[in-house]
Amino acid sequence: MKLNIQNTFTNQLPADENHENFTRQVNNACFSYVSPSPTKSPKLLHVNPELAKTIGFTEENLGSKEFLNLVTGNSLHPNTKPYAMCYGGHQFGNWAGQLGDGRAINLFQVKTDQSYTLQLKGAGKTPYSRTADGLAVLRSSIREYLCAEAMHHLGIPTTRSLSLSLTGDQVLRDVFYNGNTAYEPGAVVCRVSQSFIRFGNFQIFAARNDKANLAGLMNYTIRHYFPNLQENDKDSYAKLFQEIVNATVTMIVHWQRVGFVHGVMNTDNMSILGQTIDYGPYGWLDNYDPDWTPNTTDSQNRRYRYGQQPNIGLWNLYQLANTFYTLTEDAAPLEEALNSYRNQFETQHLKMMCAKIGIQKPNKQDAILIQALETNLKRVDTDMTIFYRLLAKARNIIDCIDAFYIPESLEGEVLTEWQAWFEQYQERLLQEGLSSNERIAHMNAVNPKYILRNYMAQLAIDAAEEGNYQLIDELYSLLKKPYDEQPEYQKWFAKRPDWAKNKAGCSMLSCSS
Repeated sequence: MKLNIQNTFTNQLPADENHENFTRQVNNACFSYVSPSPTKSPKLLHVNPELAKTIGFTEENLGSKEFLNLVTGNSLHPNTKPYAMCYGGHQFGNWAGQLGDGRAINLFQVKTDQSYTLQLKGAGKTPYSRTADGLAVLRSSIREYLCAEAMHHLGIPTTRSLSLSLTGDQVLRDVFYNGNTAYEPGAVVCRVSQSFIRFGNFQIFAARNDKANLAGLMNYTIRHYFPNLQENDKDSYAKLFQEIVNATVTMIVHWQRVGFVHGVMNTDNMSILGQTIDYGPYGWLDNYDPDWTPNTTDSQNRRYRYGQQPNIGLWNLYQLANTFYTLTEDAAPLEEALNSYRNQFETQHLKMMCAKIGIQKPNKQDAILIQALETNLKRVDTDMTIFYRLLAKARNIIDCIDAFYIPESLEGEVLTEWQAWFEQYQERLLQEGLSSNERIAHMNAVNPKYILRNYMAQLAIDAAEEGNYQLIDELYSLLKKPYDEQPEYQKWFAKRPDWAKNKAGCSMLSCSS
């Protein structure tokens, strides 16, 4: 395999040179050199050929034992030194101290049209594993592998998935942290991103008052991802923060557009490039419920619920601003950037919501129309994705509900409110001056027909655990074209079935993986 390897991260930032993978506090270093744990009997379950080609792999590479060993951590590419990154973070609103790559091991960086970092998730213990084993199981690996690619094809900034592999090892897990442990098949996902640097990478140095390494990391970030800025410059550090604010707004607006709920928006799960990262207890809204979270750990306080994601994004940026202030020593530009978050979000969110309902030229009154729509959606037990997809051709509320299901709540005052909304909506569309076909095309380009519902992922998991991997491939193919009609996959354009409403992995999930 001839890849253009560039280990800029390890060459330019301070390292913890101890190669032993025992857990410890790591000081004065951005990362630690580590070695992936060899696996018993690796098996490649799925590979992303398009991404592989982008990185520089050939079709011949993908079928080789060399590739299998590389993406499962059983062998290393020549002249590379794998590493795990040191970072901290706020978890559920509380500072958690050192966290780091507890089960993620970065292999190397590849340079093509841009740089990509290859990372193994589930490849063994690192200095940051704390009390865990650094491994991952098949169910969570399938969810991560499929979701990252689903998000990419939805047009949402995200890390990517290169491969999904079984390890041949059994991993002990307590799925819901209730004392019911069981062995599960181990797996490894090879993830790809321009960068895996998180808010927490900066936070750990500020928390330790390590200004030298904080500045070094900022300069590295500017050099490789924001070359329009200047290194060793306080004004540029503030501008870097503004760039991160901008990217975060864009990412979260996309989440809200498709009804995606991340589930664990801790600061260590926030990318400086505004990429969705770490697919754990995520989910998509079925019924439109802004208070829904897929995370069992968050079921009481619902900190990371769908409707709260924009505010949590801002809260996380406040924590990052405190970190940047350590070097800038000037709060004004950081406060200005934080203040821009709300304005940017409101502007982008209005434009996005207008696009969802076929309005290409938003005005201030459209916010009232959208607010009324969201109020009505909460009154009816209907599916968010199905509703917006059917709205393109709808003349009334009945047209927007699954043809096989009309909720009992759609009567009386609720029905009257819906009828009034559709009358206002139709009047507003007349002002746009678009033909029906033009409007439908615009709406279908932002309202996906297919999403990775949790029950779909769980069906793939159940089959895979029985040795059948066909559904992984089917869902992978389906999710590559989420905005297309794909009549051959029409069965997936449906509400979550009743059997999945309370089934583990289909409604609520834990962080266990």
